[in-house]
Parts: sequence; structure tokens; C-alpha cells
Amino acid sequence: MAAGGEQQQAHRPGTYKQKNKQHKHGKHRTKGEIGRENKGRVAVMALTKKQRRETRKMDRRNKANQLRRNKKDLVLTEKRKLGSRDGPPHLVAVIALHAEVDAGAVTKILRGEGVGGVVHEDQGVTGAKDSFGLVLPRFKQRFIFYRPDTADLHALLDVAKIADSLVFVLESTEGWDSYGEYCLSCFFAQGLPSHALVCQGVADLAVKKRSESRRVLSRLVESHFPDARLFPVDSEQDATLLLRHLSAQKQRRLGFRSRRSHLLAQRATYIPNTSQNGGGGPATGLGTLCVSGYIRGSPLQVNRLVHITGHGDFQLSQIDAPADPLPIVTAAPRLVKPVRDVEMMDGGDGDVRVLMKADPEKRESLQAEAEVDPMDGEQTWPTEAELEEAEEARKKRRVMKVPKGTSDYQATWIIDNAEQEEDDDDVDSCDDDDGMMEDEMDGDNESQDAGSECASEGDDDDEKEEEEEEEEISSTGCTGADQKYDEGLDEAEEGEGLRRYREARANEMFPDEVDTPLDVPAKTRFQKYRGLKSFRSSPWDPLENLPPDYSRIYQFQNFERMRRRILADATSEEEGAMVCMGGKGVLFREFSPISWFCPRNCGVSLFTKGILFGNPPFILMSVMHMLVRQHPSNTEPVKTKEDLVFQCGFRRFRASAIFSQHTSADKHKMERFLRPGAPTVMSVYAPITFPTAGVLVFKQRDNGMQDLVATGTLLSCDPQRVVLKRIVLSGHPFKINRRSAVVRYMFFNRDDILWFKPVELRTKWGRRGHIKEALGTHGHMKCVFDNQLRSQDTVLMNLYKRVYPHWTYDPYVPAPLPWVKREPPPALCDIDME
Repeated sequence: MAAGGEQQQAHRPGTYKQKNKQHKHGKHRTKGEIGRENKGRVAVMALTKKQRRETRKMDRRNKANQLRRNKKDLVLTEKRKLGSRDGPPHLVAVIALHAEVDAGAVTKILRGEGVGGVVHEDQGVTGAKDSFGLVLPRFKQRFIFYRPDTADLHALLDVAKIADSLVFVLESTEGWDSYGEYCLSCFFAQGLPSHALVCQGVADLAVKKRSESRRVLSRLVESHFPDARLFPVDSEQDATLLLRHLSAQKQRRLGFRSRRSHLLAQRATYIPNTSQNGGGGPATGLGTLCVSGYIRGSPLQVNRLVHITGHGDFQLSQIDAPADPLPIVTAAPRLVKPVRDVEMMDGGDGDVRVLMKADPEKRESLQAEAEVDPMDGEQTWPTEAELEEAEEARKKRRVMKVPKGTSDYQATWIIDNAEQEEDDDDVDSCDDDDGMMEDEMDGDNESQDAGSECASEGDDDDEKEEEEEEEEISSTGCTGADQKYDEGLDEAEEGEGLRRYREARANEMFPDEVDTPLDVPAKTRFQKYRGLKSFRSSPWDPLENLPPDYSRIYQFQNFERMRRRILADATSEEEGAMVCMGGKGVLFREFSPISWFCPRNCGVSLFTKGILFGNPPFILMSVMHMLVRQHPSNTEPVKTKEDLVFQCGFRRFRASAIFSQHTSADKHKMERFLRPGAPTVMSVYAPITFPTAGVLVFKQRDNGMQDLVATGTLLSCDPQRVVLKRIVLSGHPFKINRRSAVVRYMFFNRDDILWFKPVELRTKWGRRGHIKEALGTHGHMKCVFDNQLRSQDTVLMNLYKRVYPHWTYDPYVPAPLPWVKREPPPALCDIDME
């Protein structure tokens, strides 16, 4: 013990005492402890888990295996259904890719008796060059072979949209020609279904040369078809192998086709309204078009609208289901006689059943545009919430110095000038030191002006000498060659091409630069434009100053969510004319005059190669955006707002598009021309279509031919996508100081300088600045920059305005003339230039 009986104090740990971690005992209680503490009470989380019926690990594994097995069985069922007794016939299109080959010879061999099939001549497509039905009892398969007109590009593209398989007929040495290459480019851009490559003429070669010819042709087609197999079709045995391959090959899925019902019209009759009513009244151009064909894809709804490619949207009236005209029977005659169209359409055997009729209350309307009320723009009294919001915005508003006469709206787009005033003070202190520099620049400019005058006189003399030399050369040139060269030259087309080339070249060298007019004030000429502090971050209201055409279109609150819901509903629909019906006698009525595209017997002539597509639940007009790239074969400049032909999914229409850059920002710069090698967004007014869908863009020549200029995909539907057109005003630095310069040639009067004073300036060499003051009355202005300018630099001012597409949508697209590749001009005869 301590002396004096004092008790020793215990040690108290300090801040540096070591603290060890506690033992981790699991920090949980057993189920028995939890049960004893709860005494029978059940937590809310446990109740929800019981409702979800959580299964064991083995049960979850078995459920996943069942789902996987069901999906696999569904795919196998769809594959086995095509061409079988329970599905539509296998639709095969035979297309020749070379002018020297005959696709009719391939179909002739397929008709042969050695194939072992039953030919139905009446089950082809009315009006086609070569179309027939073929039933193979040995394979338990049935086919419909269709040979479209190769010269009609629209017919080829339409058939490729719905065909189950394509058979390309190649030439034995070259494969395909220039037109075949052009067609393949269109097929790949649109979406190529399952296909097979066949060639003829190999059997006519010597035995030793057959393998070499096949090897050369295989190497030739590897660029477009890496894994394709060549089928020689010179005998009926070869045809049997081709049919076996077509029936067993894997079907490619096309997104825009699998989500919609589609039908190839094999029969069509048109009944005018006067004949239906039994009266002798005048013809109104209205009537009923009866279409017969096999329904493919998803079920066809009678209350939905249908679309005819290149002609528009229509309403259905009734769907009938006659007996299957192409049954698979084991014993049948070799050739079936054709049946009259009237018997087929009217159901002469009495087996026609009415599947469904349209309900006038549930049937969708053909109205695609919103009704415009001119009184909607009338000013109404604001609500209490709007008044409170405006009052808060007024209190938070920042006071700025603006030019005299500037409105409150214009002031919101003017940048803060506080920093500019500080820079001005700094520059003013430096101007006295730069007086000598200004005098030196004046002397240099005077000497440069004198030199330029002498140079201009010398240039004039050189131009005169060159003109005299050209006249001498033209007078001594070969006249016969000139006349031969000018025979195939179109002067109007040549002048238009020269104008377009010069515009594209000028836009490439001087992007968006425009000249300030001399006779009109710049603030009047460019009154719709405004300046932006930053193109990326400066605000721009997407609902500001919308054009009148925006009152006719529709907009989704969330386009992607609506797309997923519509596609999910389409896959879950079970009502309607199913694929396995093989239905005939689809009847629909047109509610608009039909004589605008074919005055006489229009329905029959239309559906000789007609294709009918089922539409989504609505067809509404909106602003559609397509992401495209210029096609490598196109060398002609394509200008924005030019009349083009678009094929977007199953639709084909004419429209004028505006081009813009593809960026992730909220503002997008407009492109004046289609840029080669860069993705470009085309915006048009068109009916709403859901991605994914291929896009083909054609440009029509003066002679009626159409050239493929761009390909891509459908991007989105967004009327609020802001596309800004930029113009650049340029000026020349006249006198250069350390931080300031006198600029001319950008404006030509004092008022314009004061009007555009708040807009920021930039130079081609990366300097940034602003206008300080106007000098005199002839457009000279003193500008301040962040660093000294170079004498060869150019001062620029960027101005922007929002642009919109033109409403030129036209669903009727006439068939183009047969395509011919543009040939280069013939070579000139040699001229002695000395």
C-alpha cells in the first residue's frame, strides 16, 4: 500500500490506446431464437415471401428447363409449319442478277415431271411473268414460285419483304452485272431473307473445266455471300436437291416483317360502288377491292388498317376463309387446270366461310393528322400556378446591360458582359502602347494595297492571254470528235450538276459561310438568327415558335415505352385471321377516291404485284428520324430539303428531309449536304413507324430513274429534336494590336454592329473575343480578343436558327424506269496543246 494510506488510482487509457476488433460471432440469431422471441408473430416480409411462393433450387432449375424446352419446340413448330399442311406455302422468288441469264429456264426445270411434284398453274400471282404452285407429296411440302419483273426495282424490293426464300440466278463466269450489284445493295440494306444461289451452263462445259468454273464462281460470290452454297440447275435431279435445300434451310427473321401480318395478292377484283348498289348512278371513284392470298406473319385484325406499299392505308370490311386451294394430297393429277377468277373470289364451291366483319364502332379511322383549330392559339388567362412560377422567375432574374431597344426576350440570349468590360479596361491601358504598331500597320496596308493593284493589272493581262489561247485551241480542235461527244450530253442536266457541285465544294471549303448583303441591313436579313455562348450547353426551348405544321402531328410522352407496349400486345394477340388458315378472299373497302392512281380497273392492275401489310394500332403523322450513311455508289451531291424517295420498313413514300449531325447533345447542327462516310440523321414528316426497320433513300433522275443514295435504319420519333442551322459571318482584321484589332467587311453600317455586339466572335486560328465599339459609319469595328491575332487570320461570328422539315409527304410513288448505270463521258480526242 502507498504511504499515508492513499489509494492508488487506476490507469486511464489515452487516445493512442490500441483497440482490437471484436470477435465476429455471426451477428445473427438462430431460427429457434427468433421463433421464441416473436412468440408466434409473423413479420410482413415473411407474408409477402409466402405470397410469391418461393420455390426450391431444384424446382427453379426444372422451371427454367421447361421454359427453354417450350421455346425450342415453338421454333421447331414454326419451322415445320412453313410449307406444310398446317401453314402457308413456301413463297420463293426467283430473281436473275445478270442480263445474260434466263430465270424462266430455272422455273421450267422446276415444273418438270422428274421433280415429282403437282403443278398448280392457277395458284400463281395474276399478271406475273412466271408464277405457279408446286406440291411435293414426297416431301409433304408445297411451294409458290414467283418470278417478278427484274426491271421493276420496286417490285423486287416488295417481293423480298415477304418472300420466305430468294433464289438468285447467277451467270456462270461473271456472277452478276452492274444492275445485279445495284439490286444486291438494295436487298442487303432492306434486309435479306433466306436465299440460295443457282447457276446454269455448268453442264455444257467440259468435264475438266466444271470444277474450275465452279471454284472461280465460288470465289467471286464470297464477297457478298461468305457461307453460301452454289446449286447448279441443269437437270431435274439438280432441281430436286434445290427444293430439298429450300424446305430444310434455316429461315432468317426480319424484324419489321415478323411483327406484322402480310399477304401477297394472288387474285384481285374491283367492284365499283355503282355496281354494288345495283343502280346506274354516276361513278364516284369509290369501291370495294377483293383480294385473295395466304396470310403470313401475325394474325390479321379486321378492325385494323392495312397498308399497300406505295399507295397508302385502307380499311378492312370483311375477312373470308374458303377451302385451301393448294392442298397436299398423295394422289393427284400431274397438272391442275386453272380455275376462273370469279369462282375463286366468289367461292363457287360454296365452302367460303366468313371469319369476321369489321365493327364500325371499333374500326380504326383513316385520319392520320390532328384536327387544327385556328382558335387554339388565342391567349387565355394564366392559372395561379403559372402566375406564381412567373413571379419567382422574375425575382431570380439577373440584371444585365443590354443595347438600347433590346426586348426582354432578346436579352435572355445575350451573354454576360461583365467579363467583357474587365477585358476592355485592360485593353484600353494597352492601346496607348500600341500606337506605333497601328501606324506601322497603316503603312503596311498601304503598301499591300499598292501591290495588290499592280497584281490585279497583271492578272487581267494573264487572263486575256489565256482566253486568246483557248480561242485558238477551240478553233483548231477536232470538230467531228466534239460533235460526237456532244450527242449524248444533256446541257440542262450538265448545268444543274455543275451548280450542285460548286455549292457542295464551296460548303466543304468554307462551311456555313455566307456573305453579308450590301443593300439590306444585316439585322433585317438575319433577324431569325441568334447567337449562342456555347452550342453544347446554352439552352434552347424545344417548344418555342413552332411552325403551323406541328399542330397536325402527334407526339408520344415516351416513345420507347410505347413501342415496347405495342410490340408486346402484338405478340400476345390471338384473335384474327391466323397464319394456318391459308385464308382467301380478303375484302376491304377504300374510303378515298381510287381513281387518283389508276382510273380504270385500278384494283386489279394494282394487285397483280400487290403486297398488303397489317398496320400497328394507329397510323399518325409525326416527325421521324432516320440514321443513314451515303451509299458508296453515289457520287452526286445530295442537298438538304431535296425531294427524295424513302423506303422505311414496309412503307414507301416521297418527302423532303433535313439533314443533321448524329450526336448525343440536345441540339444538333444541320448539314447542307449529305456527307460521305459520316452518319447523318434525316428528319421527315411521315406516319409513325416503330424500330427496327431498314431505310433506303433514292434520288430520282430527270429521266425517271432512281439511284440509291443512302442506306440506314430508323432512329426514333421525336418532334422535339432541335435541329439548328448555322451561318457564319466573316470579317478581315484591318489593324492588329496586342489584344485588339479593327475588323471590316463583316458589316457595312453602324446599326448592324450595335445590334450584333453581344454575340461572341472567334477566329479560324482559335482566338475568341467580342465587339467593343463601332468605328465610323462604314462597318469598321474595334474588337477585343484573348490573344493577338495573326495577319492571315479570319474573324467569324456564328448565328443559329431552328429549322423544320417541309410537309411534302406523298404515299403514292410511281414505278421508276429500268435502272442504267451512269457511264463516264467518252474520252476527248488528243489535241496538241502547244
